[in-house]
Amino acid sequence: MEIYQHFRKDEQGFIDQVLAWKEHVEKTYQPKLTDFLDPREQQIVEMLIGSQRDVLALHKSGGTAHTERKRIIIAPIYDEIEEQDFALTLMQAAYQDKFISLTHRDVMGAFLSLGVKRKKLGDIHVASGIVQIIMSSDIAAYIKANLTAIKKAKIALEERPVVNFLGGEKYWAEADHTVSSLRLDAILKEIYKLSRKDATNAITKSLVKVNYKTVENPAYQLQEGDILSFRGKGRSKLAGINGKTKKEKWKITTAILK
Repeated sequence: MEIYQHFRKDEQGFIDQVLAWKEHVEKTYQPKLTDFLDPREQQIVEMLIGSQRDVLALHKSGGTAHTERKRIIIAPIYDEIEEQDFALTLMQAAYQDKFISLTHRDVMGAFLSLGVKRKKLGDIHVASGIVQIIMSSDIAAYIKANLTAIKKAKIALEERPVVNFLGGEKYWAEADHTVSSLRLDAILKEIYKLSRKDATNAITKSLVKVNYKTVENPAYQLQEGDILSFRGKGRSKLAGINGKTKKEKWKITTAILK
């Protein structure tokens, strides 16, 4: 299909899924609620369905204005969608942060160990002795009953209003660079001020993700908007590709999440 040429090969499966959702809504006139989607997946849905805005409407929610992972409702344009239609539940627990240190990764690992898929989980907030997890309402009772410890911290999850989620607005610090290519290793080197060898090693050791998927090929070509996750160093993105210099080098804008 011609539509695939606008996307990466590893995104074709998700593209097929979105097109199936679109067809279902058009045929049945019934809204489709997705699981939680990461920002790249949300972007793909908007690109594929955005041209149908005279027929279909897209509605997004992840709990608050600043959540990153969101559910999307694809609906006939005349349908009225309310916040409760997104079926979101916020669970919260306290832990003794004086004695135990928990991270986002710890919470995620505990959640996945219960056999629940990542797509059922929204944003996570861990700070100052508080753990908060936004999740699909259909698994909330199971998670509450079974997620009773994270690492060595015993917890007791309780439901809270979703608007009480503490994850705030994210700040991206931008910087301009000139690079020889749009290869992953070249851009990782610039963003994190590494040697080319260290950047390559990090990639081949599975420490780097692009758009939430592990990439082990240093020559992987990045595109504008790609989000990078570098284990132990945080997240960044290729915020802009601004053309070439007279010497045929790429002018780019990158951003690091603060």
